[in-house]
Amino acid sequence: MAAEPIIVVRNLSKAFPGVQALKDVQFDLYPGEVHTLVGENGAGKSTLMKILSGVYQRDSGEILIGGRPVEIHNPRAAQRLGISIIHQELNLMNHLTAAQNIFIGKEPRRGGGILLDEKAINAKAKELFDMLHVDLDPRVKVGELTIAKQQMVEIVKALSFDARVLIMDEPTSPLNEAEVEELFEIIRHLRAQGVGIVYITHRMDELFRISDRITVLRDGQYMGTFRASETNLDQIISLMVGRKIDETARRVSKMEPGDVVLEVRNLNRGRFIKNVSFTVRRGEILGFAGLMGAGRTEVARAVFGADPVDSGEIYVKGKKVVIRHPRDAAKHGIGYLSEDRKRYGLAVGMSVIDNICMTDLPTFITPFGVLKQKKMQKTTSEQVEALSIKTPSLVQKVKFLSGGNQQKVVIAKWLVKNCDVLFFDEPTRGIDVGAKQEIYQLLNELASLGKAIVMISSELPEILRMSDRIVVMCEGRITGELEGSTATEEAVMKLATQRETMMKTA
Repeated sequence: MAAEPIIVVRNLSKAFPGVQALKDVQFDLYPGEVHTLVGENGAGKSTLMKILSGVYQRDSGEILIGGRPVEIHNPRAAQRLGISIIHQELNLMNHLTAAQNIFIGKEPRRGGGILLDEKAINAKAKELFDMLHVDLDPRVKVGELTIAKQQMVEIVKALSFDARVLIMDEPTSPLNEAEVEELFEIIRHLRAQGVGIVYITHRMDELFRISDRITVLRDGQYMGTFRASETNLDQIISLMVGRKIDETARRVSKMEPGDVVLEVRNLNRGRFIKNVSFTVRRGEILGFAGLMGAGRTEVARAVFGADPVDSGEIYVKGKKVVIRHPRDAAKHGIGYLSEDRKRYGLAVGMSVIDNICMTDLPTFITPFGVLKQKKMQKTTSEQVEALSIKTPSLVQKVKFLSGGNQQKVVIAKWLVKNCDVLFFDEPTRGIDVGAKQEIYQLLNELASLGKAIVMISSELPEILRMSDRIVVMCEGRITGELEGSTATEEAVMKLATQRETMMKTA
């Protein structure tokens, strides 16, 4: 590690109305290191990074770059200082090529500065891709790329500003394991070239795979910085949440599963779903496992009526039903919590009360078309209390809540609809370890109330921890079923790659 840090943060504080977001926070970053920043939602990670990237201004404290105090008044000032940030939600234009996205606003020109020099743009982008060993055609439109490749374009775009500091906010949340390893390889190349990387993640398994040092924040306060080689997961989690959390404890059901609530027979949809059949019982958590593209989400969307099917039958409480639209699913007591809650699960610009009541809106409207405000407030207050949703008021816009609390709002709206079957698609994606425990507790409580739960997750420890039974998919087919109490990661992965293996040996 170099003798002089690139960035030093001393006693940094920042307050918003009613909230002390940061208080006397310390942080530093050296060239050629990955310094991971962890903490629960609301711990202050994003606020600190937005100050370093010029989005927010600090109230007090000091920022030094190259040993000299600096003021970072806006994002452009941050870029001039060599600081670039890659947000969790990528900021690219799908209709432009990879090269055009990278150099937008600073394109090489020809013809006296009148015409864009596309050849030079592509050549410079290719040079940057080659530097990071990224196999990508600079002429391809970004909208045609996978999320993982789009993220690589964002990284190269950041480096095109001669960034010495690269802030990466939850970069692996939408990636599968192979894509994560590809990203880590790029990070290693950047580290070897002396770039300092601030890495923000909620995935605890990544900490010791990529970090040189780890800094923990809790409730806006600095809890400590540790070399990854000199600490352990238990210590980090304890500092994050202020209590010990057992991430390996398996679910112990308090009741025997009841009658079959949902049965799916021979469901087919093109190449995505191939002859899928399964059942879910009252009081049971059925886990759906598989690699990215296995067809798990497609099954959930098909059952919910979000996507059309070619054939198959669905039975609810023993009765055959026809589901062609999500409103049909809701009518039959089936709710779906999408993996992309901001896009499909919430109206983020609307209030908590509006989001929670929207699934059963007719019950909150008088025959004269007037909203029953008191009933909406009572229902929402009950859900906020029951699910421990942290919000300053019922009229707070959902976009200002933490990821964990947004997820609870999605759960609340389906509980208001009184669904008997609930599909949870990646229920803990993008939320911190403490909020995960609350979601796990909610799932267990819902099952104990007799709800039939289907949980889709790409995190094997989560599937093993929470499931009574595990259905494994590969390439659109169910390749096996395991008992949750005896399943292992090895057994799940064998089934998750079974179809692939069969094809290779056929």
